[in-house]
Amino acid sequence: MLMLLTSAILLEFTALTQTMKPKILSLRSSHIAGIFGAPERVYENNGYLMVSSNGGLNQMRAGISDMVAIARYLNVTLVVPELDNTSFWNDRSQFQDIFDVDYFIESLRDEVKIVKELPPGMKKRIASRYLYSMPPVLPRIKKYQVVHFTKTDARIANNGIPLEVQKLRCRVNYKALRFSSDIEMVGKKIVKTMRQNGPFLVLHLRYEMDMLAFSGCYQSLNENEMEELTAMRYAYPWWKVKEIDSNLVRSIGICPLTPEETALTLKALGIDPRMQIFIAAGDIYGGEKRMAPLREAFSNLIKKETLLDPSDLEPFHNHSNKMAALDYIVSLESDIFVPTYSGNMDKVVEGHRRYLGYKTTIIPNRYALVRLIDQYKNGTISWEEFSRVVKLAHTRRGGPITRSVVPLKPKLEDYFYSNPQECLPQGDS
Repeated sequence: MLMLLTSAILLEFTALTQTMKPKILSLRSSHIAGIFGAPERVYENNGYLMVSSNGGLNQMRAGISDMVAIARYLNVTLVVPELDNTSFWNDRSQFQDIFDVDYFIESLRDEVKIVKELPPGMKKRIASRYLYSMPPVLPRIKKYQVVHFTKTDARIANNGIPLEVQKLRCRVNYKALRFSSDIEMVGKKIVKTMRQNGPFLVLHLRYEMDMLAFSGCYQSLNENEMEELTAMRYAYPWWKVKEIDSNLVRSIGICPLTPEETALTLKALGIDPRMQIFIAAGDIYGGEKRMAPLREAFSNLIKKETLLDPSDLEPFHNHSNKMAALDYIVSLESDIFVPTYSGNMDKVVEGHRRYLGYKTTIIPNRYALVRLIDQYKNGTISWEEFSRVVKLAHTRRGGPITRSVVPLKPKLEDYFYSNPQECLPQGDS
């Protein structure tokens, strides 16, 4: 149903941009990008769009950006999205706890009307179950006045979308979704403290319990750990794949790099062993024992918990999305960003760093790396050859590149938010 919904929205985008232009303001207002002096867009409201985001912070961030674009081109009023409080992370934070809700509303006033809650009359309709979440979208909004998207991961397509829609997605993601003041303050404090000690690299070390359980990547784990992770995977019904061949998924480059593999990769790339490395992650599975190879190679490892006073982080405890927001801020500001997996944070940060001027981002080629690492460890190739080939496999470091297009197979394409080429300077992609 969600795939059909996305298709229906795509068709309506095409129709609306062709047939409804006389009724709406010029899209040139997008270039104003959040200047509150811009006039509020006036349009005939077709109804209200409610949104329940799902997933972690960055999946929700991208989904919200898409939902704003949908609301704008359906000429509806968007209700401030609900955040996911039911996923693995069990964070009860709401939109205003993570983002500056007033700025979000006001900065987009020249594109779409956004309200914090439904009018009382509309709430009664919901109580009476006059609520629909299936295509065709626009006729149902006009008939029932309220439509509720219960998930936001049925994303707008990566390609084949009108330019003005793509630019609006960027505007929301990179301008309107500003973090709340308390998050911004602590994030800037981390960056300032690290900057005082020189350049720094952010390592998104996704070697956490939930990722290993979800992916089934059990390399270097003991039997008790494998049993624990397997039990966790079976305990969560929304993780659909239960039986996983760990060696197979590693061989095709799906597994996150281990701390040991990460250490070898960074050394081979020539990263200064004295460089500050900020670990953007939660608890590493296996603790300090598993971190030992990385710490031996790079002694200047830093985490939020060791850099800040306990009082700074007290409001963030048990709020994984707030913690992820701090990691996001520091990741954007780093001299180098290196993710060890290709999850939502990695993709969204990669795209945001492109948007900020093609800041250095090294995306490990895990398919090549696991082979090279195995060859080096079993003595098939020397360290010099290992380092040479690793560097050769990572010559592109966040620079301009054209987003891939795979007709009818969008999951195989480059993700829009990892390379928003329509929003980058012309001629650079």
